[in-house]
Amino acid sequence: MKKRAFLLTLVLLSGCAVGPNYRRPAMEVPTDYRAAMPVPAAPASSLGNEKWWDVFQDPVLVELIHTALRQNYDARIAATRVLEAQDQLGITRANQFPSAALGAGLSSQQNAKVTNLFPPYQVNAGQLNLSVIWNLDFWGKYRRQTEAARAQLLATEWGQQAVISSLVANVATAYFQLRTLDSELEIAKRTLGSREQSLQLTQTLVTHGSASDLDLSQSEQLVDTASETIPDLERQIQQQENQLGILLGENPGPVTRGRTLTEQPVPDAVPAGLPSELLERRPDVREAEEIIVAANAQIGAAKAAFLPSIALTGTGGLESNALNSFIKASAESWFAALSVAQPVFEGGALRSQLKLTRAQYQEAVLAYQQTLQNAFEQVSNGLIAYQKYRDFRGQQELLTQAAQRSDQLSSVLYQNGGASYLHVLTNETNYFSAELNLVDAQLNERLALVQLYQALGGGWQQ
Repeated sequence: MKKRAFLLTLVLLSGCAVGPNYRRPAMEVPTDYRAAMPVPAAPASSLGNEKWWDVFQDPVLVELIHTALRQNYDARIAATRVLEAQDQLGITRANQFPSAALGAGLSSQQNAKVTNLFPPYQVNAGQLNLSVIWNLDFWGKYRRQTEAARAQLLATEWGQQAVISSLVANVATAYFQLRTLDSELEIAKRTLGSREQSLQLTQTLVTHGSASDLDLSQSEQLVDTASETIPDLERQIQQQENQLGILLGENPGPVTRGRTLTEQPVPDAVPAGLPSELLERRPDVREAEEIIVAANAQIGAAKAAFLPSIALTGTGGLESNALNSFIKASAESWFAALSVAQPVFEGGALRSQLKLTRAQYQEAVLAYQQTLQNAFEQVSNGLIAYQKYRDFRGQQELLTQAAQRSDQLSSVLYQNGGASYLHVLTNETNYFSAELNLVDAQLNERLALVQLYQALGGGWQQ
């Protein structure tokens, strides 16, 4: 009965763990985002829940992102950190279990006859021992450390998802910027060709006395303006390709093109979902929370260090001076011990360690609250940016159409003597600028969608 009571006490003691159990910190979560878009029909799932290959529907862009996820160095480093955290968890968890060591030895000793009193002898001895040491986790110190290591593993995994989400957004951003530069180069070349034809016409008119040298000089100015834009755009395109290549984990080189910028679909409205969903979906928020879990568990481990440590030690084996009797019962030997150690004086180290873990916990809580607040801001800013860039793009389309009509009308009037070439110069310049501004507006609209998708916690789903 006493033995059973003792074992029951061991089980009960080993089941407790000192220190606070984790509770999610209180955080004021808004009921809705500022500038949330009204979504027609039934409430839709948040854009952040969508897979990135459904959001970015250009097959070439999808393949580029796949390549980046396989080859990008940041993604590969993040994956390696997860493996490191898994191994660290295994090391920490091993402290909860007994450790055993097996030892064996053989010895032989022989002495020749020295005197009649000491005849010659030979001794052959052997030993085989198994020793076991078990530091009983009465107060949950090792379990708390394992809990912390497991939380660190989860934090590392969420950190990896955050890297993936950023990588997807960065590749999409770089690709859209590249397609924008392609469109601007196409506009510049088309404008140059049109202005060269206009220059030829002006030269003919000057020859026949229907135009002045000023008209010819202004026409040459238009050609030079369009011409100087082309090499600069070509420089930007090649550098943008190099940047995209690095994101793909490849050496700088040309990049395959897919759909044009305007063929990249953008929704009329973006469902944002509820702000509370960010607590479960955004990788950086989940990572910050797991860091709190780890810090909370370390408080328990620090508290357990104040309590007695109890260890069981046992050794058993075979030992004999004669190998022929090595496996007989008479050769058996064993030893068992129970030791208890209570910290008495550590120079304040244990108390300081406890204070340190509590301060680290408070720091982790503040970092989590800050991360979540920043997430709300990023979503709200993303919603505002997407709406306003979309409105701006619509107005820029109207402005470009008006500039195109003015350019065409001024050319017709000039050819029929109804306007000076200054009007042609002004309207040509305005139309060229309006086209480039429209492309930039189309880019900003798509970049706002990418940033909003990432802010809503999308992009890491595989």
